[in-house]
Amino acid sequence: MLESLGSLTGSPWIYAVVAVSVLLDVFLPVLPSGVLVITAATAAAAGSTAGTAAVAGTADQVTREVPSLLVLVLCAATASVLGDLVAYRLAWRGGDRLDRAIARSRRLTRAQERLGAALSRGGGALVVIARFAPAGRSVVSLGAGAAHRKVKEFLPWSALAGIAWAGYAVGLGYFGGQWLGASWVGAAVSVLALFGAGSLAAYVMRRPAAAPEPTT
Repeated sequence: MLESLGSLTGSPWIYAVVAVSVLLDVFLPVLPSGVLVITAATAAAAGSTAGTAAVAGTADQVTREVPSLLVLVLCAATASVLGDLVAYRLAWRGGDRLDRAIARSRRLTRAQERLGAALSRGGGALVVIARFAPAGRSVVSLGAGAAHRKVKEFLPWSALAGIAWAGYAVGLGYFGGQWLGASWVGAAVSVLALFGAGSLAAYVMRRPAAAPEPTT
């Protein structure tokens, strides 16, 4: 995988590709945005390792550009928030047709109800958890917009979710490359760890909300 994407990860265009992929996967969850982020971070680990060897005189100097971890996190997190806001605004303006579509989907209806209850209580951990679940970001962003939740209730949690997801994906790619080697093995293990977090998040989202305690 790293060989096939080597020219891209060694180019400044990797940041644009990552940003566009993360921006659009709120509408097209099949886009491999997480895989791209991990691959770029693994390439950064490869460059770091090779650069250290070059200083020690045991390898040739690295000439191709190495992705910056900080820029990768900023690009992925910013694109994540922008994508959430676009989906949120589209759902806000969706009107009766979108409301009927949500009403026909048990998953969307349940997520909308849970999200509304969480935001009303001043919490939004569900937004962060959903960012890791497959299609969870889409469900929550569309649900928040369709329910006309206030942007000040949704945006801070969306930003936290984007930063958490981007930091986790970049960390997986970089440390996986450092510990397991900057090869397809390290990248594959990192991707599996990302999918594992997604499966756990999906399980949490599927759990029924706790019933409110009776008041006395």
